[in-house]
Amino acid sequence: MKIKVCGMRDSENISGLLNLKPDFIGFIFYDKSKRFVADFPQIDIPSSTKKVGVFVNEKIDKIVEKTLKYKLDIVQLHGNETPEYCEELALQEIKIFKAFSIDENFDFSATKPFEKHVSLFLFDTKGKYYGGNGLKFNWDLLQNYKGKTPFLLSGGITKNDAKEIKKFNHPAFLGVDINSGFELEPALKNTNEIKEFKSALL
Repeated sequence: MKIKVCGMRDSENISGLLNLKPDFIGFIFYDKSKRFVADFPQIDIPSSTKKVGVFVNEKIDKIVEKTLKYKLDIVQLHGNETPEYCEELALQEIKIFKAFSIDENFDFSATKPFEKHVSLFLFDTKGKYYGGNGLKFNWDLLQNYKGKTPFLLSGGITKNDAKEIKKFNHPAFLGVDINSGFELEPALKNTNEIKEFKSALL
Protein backbone atom coordinates (compact mmCIF):
# COMPACT_ATOMS: atom_id res chain seq x y z
CA MET A 1 0.00 0.00 0.00
CA LYS A 2 1.33 3.41 -1.00
CA ILE A 3 1.70 6.14 1.62
CA LYS A 4 1.81 9.84 0.81
CA VAL A 5 2.70 12.26 3.59
CA CYS A 6 1.60 15.77 2.72
CA GLY A 7 2.24 19.19 4.21
CA MET A 8 5.96 18.98 5.02
CA ARG A 9 8.51 21.82 5.17
CA ASP A 10 10.88 21.31 8.14
CA SER A 11 14.20 19.74 7.09
CA GLU A 12 14.80 17.87 10.34
CA ASN A 13 11.24 16.56 10.37
CA ILE A 14 11.57 15.47 6.74
CA SER A 15 14.83 13.69 7.54
CA GLY A 16 13.07 11.66 10.25
CA LEU A 17 10.21 10.86 7.89
CA LEU A 18 12.56 9.66 5.15
CA ASN A 19 13.78 6.91 7.50
CA LEU A 20 10.26 5.46 7.17
CA LYS A 21 10.55 5.40 3.36
CA PRO A 22 7.23 7.00 2.37
CA ASP A 23 6.27 6.60 -1.29
CA PHE A 24 5.41 10.28 -1.73
CA ILE A 25 6.12 13.47 0.20
CA GLY A 26 3.93 16.50 -0.42
CA PHE A 27 4.90 20.18 -0.38
CA ILE A 28 2.09 22.73 -0.39
CA PHE A 29 2.57 25.78 -2.65
CA TYR A 30 -0.75 27.40 -1.77
CA ASP A 31 -0.16 30.53 0.27
CA LYS A 32 -3.48 30.34 2.13
CA SER A 33 -2.53 26.99 3.65
CA LYS A 34 -1.13 26.71 7.17
CA ARG A 35 1.42 24.33 5.64
CA PHE A 36 2.55 26.67 2.86
CA VAL A 37 6.18 26.23 1.81
CA ALA A 38 7.70 29.69 1.49
CA ASP A 39 11.29 28.40 1.61
CA PHE A 40 11.78 24.96 0.13
CA PRO A 41 13.69 22.70 2.56
CA GLN A 42 17.33 22.13 1.65
CA ILE A 43 17.47 18.38 2.02
CA ASP A 44 18.33 15.51 -0.31
CA ILE A 45 15.32 13.30 -0.91
CA PRO A 46 16.03 9.87 -2.41
CA SER A 47 14.49 9.07 -5.78
CA SER A 48 12.47 6.27 -4.15
CA THR A 49 10.36 8.93 -2.41
CA LYS A 50 8.60 11.05 -5.01
CA LYS A 51 8.31 14.80 -4.43
CA VAL A 52 4.78 16.11 -4.95
CA GLY A 53 4.02 19.81 -5.28
CA VAL A 54 0.47 20.70 -4.26
CA PHE A 55 -1.14 23.64 -6.05
CA VAL A 56 -4.57 25.27 -5.92
CA ASN A 57 -5.87 27.10 -9.00
CA GLU A 58 -2.35 28.27 -9.84
CA LYS A 59 -1.17 29.70 -13.17
CA ILE A 60 0.43 27.00 -15.28
CA ASP A 61 3.65 28.92 -15.85
CA LYS A 62 4.09 29.23 -12.06
CA ILE A 63 3.64 25.47 -11.67
CA VAL A 64 6.16 24.75 -14.41
CA GLU A 65 8.62 27.18 -12.83
CA LYS A 66 8.40 25.53 -9.38
CA THR A 67 8.47 22.02 -10.84
CA LEU A 68 11.78 22.77 -12.54
CA LYS A 69 13.24 24.79 -9.67
CA TYR A 70 12.56 22.18 -6.99
CA LYS A 71 12.78 19.12 -9.24
CA LEU A 72 9.27 17.97 -8.38
CA ASP A 73 8.31 14.52 -9.63
CA ILE A 74 4.56 15.12 -9.56
CA VAL A 75 2.13 18.03 -9.43
CA GLN A 76 -1.05 17.60 -7.37
CA LEU A 77 -3.95 19.86 -8.32
CA HIS A 78 -6.21 20.54 -5.36
CA GLY A 79 -8.49 23.28 -6.68
CA ASN A 80 -11.13 23.70 -9.39
CA GLU A 81 -8.82 22.87 -12.28
CA THR A 82 -10.51 21.69 -15.48
CA PRO A 83 -9.65 18.76 -17.78
CA GLU A 84 -8.43 21.35 -20.31
CA TYR A 85 -6.10 22.82 -17.69
CA CYS A 86 -4.72 19.33 -17.00
CA GLU A 87 -4.18 18.76 -20.69
CA GLU A 88 -2.23 22.00 -21.00
CA LEU A 89 -0.10 21.07 -17.97
CA ALA A 90 0.47 17.55 -19.30
CA LEU A 91 1.89 19.06 -22.49
CA GLN A 92 4.76 20.31 -20.30
CA GLU A 93 5.54 16.63 -19.59
CA ILE A 94 4.45 16.98 -15.98
CA LYS A 95 2.94 14.03 -14.13
CA ILE A 96 -0.38 15.00 -12.54
CA PHE A 97 -2.42 13.90 -9.51
CA LYS A 98 -5.90 15.45 -9.21
CA ALA A 99 -7.81 15.82 -5.95
CA PHE A 100 -11.60 15.75 -5.67
CA SER A 101 -13.65 16.88 -2.69
CA ILE A 102 -16.14 14.17 -1.77
CA ASP A 103 -19.50 14.42 -0.05
CA GLU A 104 -22.84 12.61 -0.42
CA ASN A 105 -23.67 14.61 -3.56
CA PHE A 106 -20.43 14.01 -5.47
CA ASP A 107 -20.92 12.66 -9.00
CA PHE A 108 -18.02 10.30 -9.71
CA SER A 109 -18.59 10.55 -13.46
CA ALA A 110 -16.99 14.00 -13.08
CA THR A 111 -13.62 12.25 -12.84
CA LYS A 112 -13.95 10.68 -16.31
CA PRO A 113 -12.75 13.68 -18.41
CA PHE A 114 -9.55 13.84 -16.33
CA GLU A 115 -8.46 10.24 -16.94
CA LYS A 116 -6.46 10.92 -20.09
CA HIS A 117 -3.98 13.31 -18.48
CA VAL A 118 -4.06 12.41 -14.77
CA SER A 119 -2.16 9.38 -13.44
CA LEU A 120 -3.76 9.26 -9.98
CA PHE A 121 -6.80 10.68 -8.22
CA LEU A 122 -7.00 11.73 -4.59
CA PHE A 123 -10.39 11.55 -2.90
CA ASP A 124 -10.56 14.00 -0.01
CA THR A 125 -13.33 15.29 2.26
CA LYS A 126 -15.32 18.26 1.04
CA GLY A 127 -14.82 20.99 3.64
CA LYS A 128 -14.23 24.66 4.27
CA TYR A 129 -10.70 24.59 2.84
CA TYR A 130 -8.94 23.12 -0.21
CA GLY A 131 -7.71 20.12 1.80
CA GLY A 132 -6.29 19.98 5.31
CA ASN A 133 -9.75 20.00 6.88
CA GLY A 134 -8.98 17.04 9.11
CA LEU A 135 -12.38 15.48 8.43
CA LYS A 136 -13.38 12.07 7.10
CA PHE A 137 -16.06 11.34 4.54
CA ASN A 138 -18.10 8.17 4.14
CA TRP A 139 -15.67 5.80 2.40
CA ASP A 140 -18.56 3.63 1.21
CA LEU A 141 -19.28 6.39 -1.33
CA LEU A 142 -16.14 5.33 -3.21
CA GLN A 143 -17.89 2.19 -4.38
CA ASN A 144 -19.65 4.56 -6.81
CA TYR A 145 -16.29 5.20 -8.48
CA LYS A 146 -16.07 2.86 -11.48
CA GLY A 147 -13.00 4.35 -13.15
CA LYS A 148 -9.68 2.63 -13.76
CA THR A 149 -7.40 5.49 -12.64
CA PRO A 150 -5.94 4.50 -9.25
CA PHE A 151 -6.68 6.65 -6.22
CA LEU A 152 -5.41 7.57 -2.78
CA LEU A 153 -7.80 7.83 0.14
CA SER A 154 -7.49 11.12 2.01
CA GLY A 155 -9.24 13.20 4.65
CA GLY A 156 -8.70 13.16 8.41
CA ILE A 157 -6.88 9.82 8.52
CA THR A 158 -5.16 9.00 11.84
CA LYS A 159 -3.19 6.01 13.14
CA ASN A 160 -6.47 4.63 14.58
CA ASP A 161 -7.82 4.09 11.06
CA ALA A 162 -5.30 1.40 10.06
CA LYS A 163 -7.67 -1.50 10.73
CA GLU A 164 -10.50 0.03 8.67
CA ILE A 165 -8.12 0.92 5.86
CA LYS A 166 -6.90 -2.68 5.69
CA LYS A 167 -10.51 -3.80 5.32
CA PHE A 168 -11.29 -1.20 2.64
CA ASN A 169 -11.64 -2.88 -0.74
CA HIS A 170 -11.77 -1.29 -4.19
CA PRO A 171 -9.98 -2.40 -7.38
CA ALA A 172 -8.50 1.07 -7.95
CA PHE A 173 -7.46 1.73 -4.33
CA LEU A 174 -3.71 2.38 -4.25
CA GLY A 175 -3.04 3.78 -0.78
CA VAL A 176 -3.51 6.70 1.58
CA ASP A 177 -2.65 10.37 1.82
CA ILE A 178 -2.00 11.51 5.39
CA ASN A 179 -1.55 15.00 6.75
CA SER A 180 -3.22 16.80 9.68
CA GLY A 181 -4.10 13.58 11.56
CA PHE A 182 -0.40 13.01 12.23
CA GLU A 183 0.67 16.53 13.17
CA LEU A 184 2.24 17.98 16.29
CA GLU A 185 1.51 21.38 14.74
CA PRO A 186 0.84 22.51 11.14
CA ALA A 187 3.58 21.14 8.83
CA LEU A 188 5.33 19.26 11.67
CA LYS A 189 4.61 15.53 11.63
CA ASN A 190 4.69 12.98 14.45
CA THR A 191 7.01 10.47 12.79
CA ASN A 192 6.53 7.93 15.60
CA GLU A 193 2.80 7.81 14.90
CA ILE A 194 3.46 7.49 11.17
CA LYS A 195 5.81 4.59 11.90
CA GLU A 196 3.10 2.88 14.01
CA PHE A 197 0.52 3.50 11.30
CA LYS A 198 2.73 2.12 8.55
CA SER A 199 3.52 -1.00 10.58
CA ALA A 200 -0.19 -1.55 11.27
CA LEU A 201 -0.97 -1.43 7.55
CA LEU A 202 1.53 -4.18 6.68
